[in-house]
Amino acid sequence: MNDTFHWLDVERIAEELADAHQGAQPFSVSFSELRAMVQELEGFEEQEDHSVNERILEAIQLAWHKELEDLDDNESD
Repeated sequence: MNDTFHWLDVERIAEELADAHQGAQPFSVSFSELRAMVQELEGFEEQEDHSVNERILEAIQLAWHKELEDLDDNESD
């Protein structure tokens, strides 16, 4: 099974960021920092035909924020 992911795997990236950067505030991370954080994730592989842009980074940031909210909600239950 291939367990790699790339820029279009926004939900997977958000989950990985939530695990790797607990306590981080997604909206306080600049796009250049976010790009570097994603590139450092284990299993992340860039693909030539799927480059990153601001729209993708914004989607990742929003999904990461939602992932953290969901984790907080589950811990409160």
